[in-house]
Amino acid sequence: MIPVGLSTAAVWPQPAGAAFEAAAELGYDGVEVMVWADPVSQDVKAVERLAKRYRVPVLAVHAPCLLISQRVWSPDPAERLRRSVQAASDLGARTVVLHPPFVWQRRYADGFADLVASLEDASGVAIAVENMFPVRRPLGRGRSVQVTAFRPSIDPTDVGHRNYTLDLSHASAAHQDTMELAKRMGDGLTHVHLADGSGLPKDEHLVPGRGTQPCGELLSHLTRTGFTGQVVLEVNTRRARTAAERAELLSESLLFARLHL
Repeated sequence: MIPVGLSTAAVWPQPAGAAFEAAAELGYDGVEVMVWADPVSQDVKAVERLAKRYRVPVLAVHAPCLLISQRVWSPDPAERLRRSVQAASDLGARTVVLHPPFVWQRRYADGFADLVASLEDASGVAIAVENMFPVRRPLGRGRSVQVTAFRPSIDPTDVGHRNYTLDLSHASAAHQDTMELAKRMGDGLTHVHLADGSGLPKDEHLVPGRGTQPCGELLSHLTRTGFTGQVVLEVNTRRARTAAERAELLSESLLFARLHL
């Protein structure tokens, strides 16, 4: 059975512990830990205690790649990746989720593919590079231009890696064909961030089924093709006014995944 996990990002602005609690109460198979400003997410021992307390395993570690986490663990992106792989190993997680380098990280970008491959060889942890999306830069007078913040592109298949993360919300924001992207990733598709999008040029992370992405079609495709990776709900619940509202959104997301898997 394909495991269905919950990202700690799905309970933001609540801390990581809230994700473990929700995963246990709602019946998720595990948690993906987003390493960012939350101090608990940076503390491997604290995460380990949460996993034991709630009896919920850590399925994946999301490396600190966001703009807000550029100094978490280290200002050096290569060192942050090494720390992420070590954290995954210590926590028994099989996957590290990783964004492509930013355009200004030239030295890191030049050796990125080799670094990823060497760390996979040494650790046995899959480093699943994630598809991203461009942003629009305003030019004034109602005009804008689409630019990428990633090198060499938003699409990791342009470089070629052993393992990939497919994020449906990112594909929506990029106006990419999700099913075509899944086919390009092929057997390297190791990890899925399940969320929906409406096609707006921004990262929406809607509850699956509430946008226009082929969420159900992709999940059915995974089942038919013998997918051996993980599906993680990375939905946006920050507008939930109460814990009960957040739980309802996360429960709906899990039900959608189970139904189509």
